[in-house]
Amino acid sequence: MEKAKIGLIQFQLSPPKPDMDNQVVVNDYRQMDKILKEERTYLLNLTKKIKKAGCNVLLIQKSILRDAVTDISLHFLSKLKIMVVKDVERDEIEFLSKSLGCKPVADIEAFTEDKLGYADLVDEENTAGARIIKITGVKNPGRTVSVLCMGANSLVLEESERSLHDALCVVRCLVKKRALIAGGGAPEIHVSRMLSQYAQTLSGMEAYCFQAYADALEVIPTTLAENAGLNPIAIVTELRNRHAMGEKNAGINVRKGLISNILEEDVVQPLLVSTSAIELATETVALLLKVDDYHLTR
Repeated sequence: MEKAKIGLIQFQLSPPKPDMDNQVVVNDYRQMDKILKEERTYLLNLTKKIKKAGCNVLLIQKSILRDAVTDISLHFLSKLKIMVVKDVERDEIEFLSKSLGCKPVADIEAFTEDKLGYADLVDEENTAGARIIKITGVKNPGRTVSVLCMGANSLVLEESERSLHDALCVVRCLVKKRALIAGGGAPEIHVSRMLSQYAQTLSGMEAYCFQAYADALEVIPTTLAENAGLNPIAIVTELRNRHAMGEKNAGINVRKGLISNILEEDVVQPLLVSTSAIELATETVALLLKVDDYHLTR
């Protein structure tokens, strides 16, 4: 579709349904014809209002309450020469709105020309057996980026999506707090040692709490060693000894399977990742300690 005027709707192009499940029994075929005629008239009026706004490419959000679009409404839209892209996921609405410069519309009465986005071309392409809608020449593009992930199967695609999401989260953390620290379990084991030393200067319940907090922090380097296929007890013990000797940047080198200066290996992580994890864990424990009693449920 050339010179596309793109509309993004969140309402359904299908016959309305009541809030409660009801069953209507029609014995007369004339009444059945009347129902079908009313249905066609209702859908025709909807499609005419969409065409009146000047829209020739329609993006329809996926609906869970009822069908977002029916065969009859698709037929009417085809007759009016309107290209339809259906089953748009709810979490993609904001991205499409920013990318195309159009505004999502939840009611047909609010569907006007100022809600439309404009592009030079909307085309459907077949790539590796998959159909892709390609929109080029957007008139008012937003500050968004599309990344197309391709893989041999769904598992590879899901893993690539998780990796890309993790990378974006790292960038987001750096934007929010511009600070990097050593990785490889170095900061956790260092904080654990400091808390253990401080716990020895205390007595009673406070000493026990600080020591338990220090032991909990050792879970991170222990898990890292287990995931790398190393001996967690030996690795964490050596890591603790190296930090006791003053090597604050010593961390677990999963490539070589030993303890080394992790900064020389260029293994770093955003400071916000560690601080957020510690804050959330502490808040969760504080919340649980406020509970007087627990009951097991199924």
